[in-house]
Amino acid sequence: MTRYEVAVRAAATLGEGPAWDPATGRLIWVDILGMRVHTYDPATGRRTVRTTPQHVGAAKPRAGGGLVLNLRDGVGLLDPDDTFRWLHHEPVPGRRANDAAVAPDGSLWAGTMRYDEAPGGGTLTRVTGDGTAKTVLSGVTVSNGTGWSPDGRLMYYTDTPTRRVDVFDHDADGVHDRRPLVQIEEGAGFPDGLTVDAEGCVWVALWDGGAVRRYTPDGELDRVVSLPTPRPTACAFGGADLTDLYLTTARTGLLAPHPLSGSLLVLPAAGKGLPQPPFTA
Repeated sequence: MTRYEVAVRAAATLGEGPAWDPATGRLIWVDILGMRVHTYDPATGRRTVRTTPQHVGAAKPRAGGGLVLNLRDGVGLLDPDDTFRWLHHEPVPGRRANDAAVAPDGSLWAGTMRYDEAPGGGTLTRVTGDGTAKTVLSGVTVSNGTGWSPDGRLMYYTDTPTRRVDVFDHDADGVHDRRPLVQIEEGAGFPDGLTVDAEGCVWVALWDGGAVRRYTPDGELDRVVSLPTPRPTACAFGGADLTDLYLTTARTGLLAPHPLSGSLLVLPAAGKGLPQPPFTA
């Protein structure tokens, strides 16, 4: 039975967006409302914390080094020397960045949501390395987990309040033929961030569900791992062989947070992850 361990004991307000950087051997994750980007090296235990200029929904490795950031007012680039510049600047009052993912072609699919979580106030936008931006989905409420099948022909996506994990066909023209893969039952929490493993199964963190679940490509529930924290937010495989599943967690909105709420957890030897491409910029 897979059990969690504590990778980094922290008190992040809204931990999110874990991403493994194979070039540095580090796990990158963010505290959205704390405006911080964290890194963790499991081989040495070394940690770093970097403050961002705005609320940060996600931070992903770049092909040329540094990070791409999904920020409140758009997508920015952070160079290895900490120089920052906007790549796509599109401020919308009352809206902020949320989760993001790098597609097989190296583009960033960046999600947004309203601070007040107003229905339909968010988007999912594809941003390329030259700054070209195209809205893929509009009318989203809380744009969250995004991931692709091992062959890149399917894209999985969660708009959290729908309680669904949806699947799209994915090709060079974008995504189409949206249909539900999974409907999370009442009382089990809400689907948040997700990742896809080497077998094509989808791992989903359940906000207010205190668990992470694994679903087969047919949408069948395959595994449930209970967690001590009621609000896990996202998951990603990491480690040198991509077999450890890292989970971010949140404290926000909890009257009595668990002592580990806001920490980075890990499920050792949970499975086998897919190598994630860096952002091409």
